[in-house]
Amino acid sequence: MTKFKESEISFLKSIEEARIATSNNNIPHVKPVSFIFYKNTIIIATDYQTKSFQNIKVNPHTSIVIDRYVPGNHKAVCIQGQVKIIESGKEFAEYYEMFYEKFQWVKNDPWKENEAPFLQIIPKNHTSWGLN
Repeated sequence: MTKFKESEISFLKSIEEARIATSNNNIPHVKPVSFIFYKNTIIIATDYQTKSFQNIKVNPHTSIVIDRYVPGNHKAVCIQGQVKIIESGKEFAEYYEMFYEKFQWVKNDPWKENEAPFLQIIPKNHTSWGLN
């Protein structure tokens, strides 16, 4: 697992949206997602019906970009890693509580174990720019 610098960790904790890339049969798919940086991993909530989830089941390798674009002051972290699917149990409950606290959309449309999974991205490598 890759190690993040303190400036990268602070940045990752300050952002709520990212873009995740998945692939199946050499066809890439990119979409915006809400995420939480937790214990050196990226946690994403998704639905079973999404193209991203279907792709992850076939190919667990992914890339995610977390960035803030300000002309002349662009900051970003790009992470490549492998996904672990969390559908129930202690990890699910822990991640759900964090999402519930952070995102209003979770409070508006709650779910239970095995109704929608979390994707835990375990970073294998990363790069960043605009962060010291």
